[in-house]
Amino acid sequence: MKGPFLNLLLIVSLRAEITMEQRQVPLEVLPRDASLAKIVLLAGSPSNKPGQHEYFAGCALLREWLAAIPGVAPVMVADGWPENPAVLEGARVVLFYLDGGPKLPFLDPVRRAKVQALADAGTGFIVLHQAVDCPAELAGSFKEWFGAVFQPDIGCRGHWDVEFTSIPAHPVTSGLQPFALKKDGWLYNLHFAERGVTPLLAARMPDGSRKTAHAKAHLGREETVAWAYERPGGGRSAGFTGCDLHVSWGVAPQRRLLLNALLWTAGLSIPAAGTDIPAPVDLGRNLDRKIFLPKTKPVESPGNGARLKP
Repeated sequence: MKGPFLNLLLIVSLRAEITMEQRQVPLEVLPRDASLAKIVLLAGSPSNKPGQHEYFAGCALLREWLAAIPGVAPVMVADGWPENPAVLEGARVVLFYLDGGPKLPFLDPVRRAKVQALADAGTGFIVLHQAVDCPAELAGSFKEWFGAVFQPDIGCRGHWDVEFTSIPAHPVTSGLQPFALKKDGWLYNLHFAERGVTPLLAARMPDGSRKTAHAKAHLGREETVAWAYERPGGGRSAGFTGCDLHVSWGVAPQRRLLLNALLWTAGLSIPAAGTDIPAPVDLGRNLDRKIFLPKTKPVESPGNGARLKP
């Protein structure tokens, strides 16, 4: 076996391999105290360019911050789905931070049935970035589970600066003030559930990014990219379509938004001033080892210890 096919296999195997640094992060470690709120963080497999879609590193940060909150037991999972089925049992919240569309790790019937069972049990859900995107046949289920779904019939996506100039009152927005994010990636003009959805963050999007007829019919409209959802059948969900760029975890309001959302979907109380957030963090930890083939030769991403400045 040789040639381009061998190169492709090599790249796939390297992309699937977690780094030595990442191996130090506890994975699928179940809490010993059943009274704690188990929050499962599903980190997707390596994807995209260095500094983008750093699912493992982002979930590792959330795991660290959640572990410092009394009454909470975070459980982190790599590659998008747990090897141990017990990880999802009794989960108070499941967070999906992974590739969407045909790359979703729960498309097979058994895993889809498990997500449905979690929803039926009232488990909280959080979807980040591309996790809100799915094949058309799952769009109805996504609206029921998460309160929103991205579909290419009306949805748009891309990278640009956004400013959130108005913050509505909601437990998830406790302690938030207007803020901006630079050059992050966004999905917008989503299909939302008919009831139970509360928009949390909305911003004007560049009119040039409106590629669908439906989006072009709403030039200048602020578009919702974060929401809370009270599911009619019980349980809470929340979503945020940012989190493409890893440097955005260095922005304090984003950290507070997502920590608040995790507590809210878990049914836990949130301080009036919002969840305590950690000081600026080292964003160079636990980055994926990404290898890709440009026109000339393989180039490896910065890897462990790379410094990313917010």
